[in-house]
Amino acid sequence: MNIGLILLIVVVVIAGWAILVFNGLVTLKNRTDEAWSDIDVQLKRRYDLIPNIIETVKGYAAHESGTFQKVTEARNMAMGAKTMAEHAQSENMLSETLKSLFAVAEAYPELKANTNFLHLQQELADTEDKIQASRRFYNGNVRDFNTKLQVFPTNLIGGMLGFTKRDFFEIAEAEKAVPQVKF
Repeated sequence: MNIGLILLIVVVVIAGWAILVFNGLVTLKNRTDEAWSDIDVQLKRRYDLIPNIIETVKGYAAHESGTFQKVTEARNMAMGAKTMAEHAQSENMLSETLKSLFAVAEAYPELKANTNFLHLQQELADTEDKIQASRRFYNGNVRDFNTKLQVFPTNLIGGMLGFTKRDFFEIAEAEKAVPQVKF
């Protein structure tokens, strides 16, 4: 009788522990998915702003068609990205092409003073800040999820239940370089 009761208690404790581990992993997975969704919302906002900025700049700098084409191609590539690595790479490329678009705008004082352009530029800067915050939130959730998934004894159950490690949303090596300030 005592052995049967002990075995029942052990089984209940193991089942309870497995349920807690599973629920913890599901919670962290859902938080990570939610964080990715936040990034996705901000990226959509950015994608919607870019054609408006291009059209505004086109009116002042029609001969810069190569720059406009590169921005449009980078935007389309970013919108079509499927994996986290593709998203990170295409978003970094889009950021670089946007920098070149704003460099073009610097050459046109009347464009820089245009109210519509200034508003769009401010909206894009706000969106970039929100994307950065969303990336930090996502990466924090990925860190927590991956840590939970890799520590003992959760790692024993996580793999069996089909949970896999998530990738961080990282910036390109070129963006990590220290900018040079020249006077």
